[in-house]
Amino acid sequence: MTLSHPAAGPPMTVAAVRTYSARRGRLRPGRLDALSRLLPEYRLGPDEVPAVVEIGSGMGDVTVAMAAADPDRLYAAVEVHTAGVANLLSLIDASGLGNVRVVHGDAMELLQQRIAEASLDAIHAFFPDPWPKKAHHKRRLIQPSRVPLLASRLRAGGLLHVATDDADYAEAMVETLTACTELRNVAGAGFSPRPAHRPVTKYEQRGLTAGRTSVDLLFERVAR
Repeated sequence: MTLSHPAAGPPMTVAAVRTYSARRGRLRPGRLDALSRLLPEYRLGPDEVPAVVEIGSGMGDVTVAMAAADPDRLYAAVEVHTAGVANLLSLIDASGLGNVRVVHGDAMELLQQRIAEASLDAIHAFFPDPWPKKAHHKRRLIQPSRVPLLASRLRAGGLLHVATDDADYAEAMVETLTACTELRNVAGAGFSPRPAHRPVTKYEQRGLTAGRTSVDLLFERVAR
């Protein structure tokens, strides 16, 4: 999966191991229609510069809610799974939002190839796959090989906002992000309370019902 229009500045290499696994399945006719009809309209254009990048927007309900409450900033929602992209497109179209663009592809490739350094207000990654088996930890989004790229795309004062309900992954995230000298934990140490502007996701609600605790991590890009 290749994205064109490289960003200015020196290239930064990220690990080739994907942070996701492909899901295959037949799409309903309505979602196929949304993809063919709406993706050309809402795709992130080559000259558009987002303020917020959401990694793994899922079915898109949280993306739409946050963008609707934040109309002055352009959101780029990145999702690799086709069903989620189609659903997000339908939600954007139904809501009439003008500040959401969609990228169907790999978020790390987008950041590396199309997002300039020090250009983003925020990167959101809500409930990324925890890849619980130790052999699969290399697939995790938040790990030492990937954090420098994430940090480099934030402007000074920009926020990396991550949430998870996997306790092991949460502790690993804190350790990894704290070790990055270009980031500062907004909470000082440990986790932050869930900000009011982040809606509870459907996945998160299922976890809360099952007794799992969600945590948020907010790390700020420090001035160079």
